[in-house]
Amino acid sequence: MKFKFFLLTACVAATLAAPQRTEAEAEIVAQDSNIDPDGSYQYSYETANGIRGQEQGTLKRASSADTSDVIVASGSITYTAPDGQVITLNYSADDENGFQPQGDHLPTPPPIPPQIQKALDYLASLPPANRRRR
Repeated sequence: MKFKFFLLTACVAATLAAPQRTEAEAEIVAQDSNIDPDGSYQYSYETANGIRGQEQGTLKRASSADTSDVIVASGSITYTAPDGQVITLNYSADDENGFQPQGDHLPTPPPIPPQIQKALDYLASLPPANRRRR
């Protein structure tokens, strides 16, 4: 009986002593990517802990000699926050608007107080010559 108890204790100790996997070590369970000769691309991935991401992009050629080629991209990332909430971040990025993230988890500014909005509306209604004196 003592031997069985010792064997059971040794097995439990060995199991608990084994290295535990962390979130940082999540395995990739699916991955796909494609890069075309014209500069367009797409990729997607999913990890064992439920993180998913995908992006597609195209090469936007320069329209003049003083500009350069840029990548126009859009995509999304989804993961589960520590509190259990599923977070999805959608985004786009280009040379005109920069990086534009969207998601319910992102903070938003408070509403403009009515008095301030009234003053802003008034200022916007003034003729250009009266807006700012130099």
